[in-house]
Amino acid sequence: MSTGIVDCGTCNLDSIVRAVQECGGEPVVFSRPEGLDGVSRVILPGVGSFGHGIEKLRERGFEQPLREIVDVGVPLLGICLGMQFLATKSWEGGERPGLNLIPGEVRRFAPTDPSVRIPHIGWNEVRLLQSSPLFDGIPDGSDFYFVHSYHLADCTNGCVVARTDYCGGFVSAVARGSVFGVQFHPEKSQQLGFTLLRNFLAI
Repeated sequence: MSTGIVDCGTCNLDSIVRAVQECGGEPVVFSRPEGLDGVSRVILPGVGSFGHGIEKLRERGFEQPLREIVDVGVPLLGICLGMQFLATKSWEGGERPGLNLIPGEVRRFAPTDPSVRIPHIGWNEVRLLQSSPLFDGIPDGSDFYFVHSYHLADCTNGCVVARTDYCGGFVSAVARGSVFGVQFHPEKSQQLGFTLLRNFLAI
C-alpha cells in the first residue's frame, strides 16, 4: 500500500515522508512519473510560487499521469501549493493554467483592513461545511497550521469541504471524487494533522 509523493522541486519533502511513515504508510518519492501508476494513493505537496511550481510539474511530465490516476480513482491529496495546483488557473504572476481537477481560481488575499497581515501564517480554525473522510474523527473548528498568500476562490460549493476565517474567509479544504486538497500543512499540524493523513491513507 505505497503512497507516491510527487517531487516537483518546490519543497523539502522530508517532513511529508516522515509524517506518512509515522502514520503507517510506505512513502515513495517520485521526481519523474515513471511508476506512479503503481501506487495506492498520491500526495502532491508544494510551497512557493504557483508559476514556478506548475512549470516544474509539467517539465517533469507529471500532468498527464496525474490525470490518468485520478481517472481510475486513485486518491490524490494536494497540500498547500499542491492544493492550488489542482485549480483551473492561478493569477499569481499572471494568469497560468492549473491541473483543472478542482474548479476554481487561485487569487492573492486582498485585505481591506491594514491590520490583516499577508502572508497568512500560523494556526487557524478549519470549519467544516460538509462531511469528508479526510476529517473523520476531527472536530469541527480544529486548528491547523497555514503558510500562504494566495487562496482558492470561485470554487463551486459542491467541492468546498471547509473554510477558514481570515481576510474575509477562504476555502481551506476541497474534494471532488478521489481528489482532495487542503490549504494547511497537516504534516506540521501535530496530532490532528496526523489524524487527517491517516484518514487519507485509509481511503
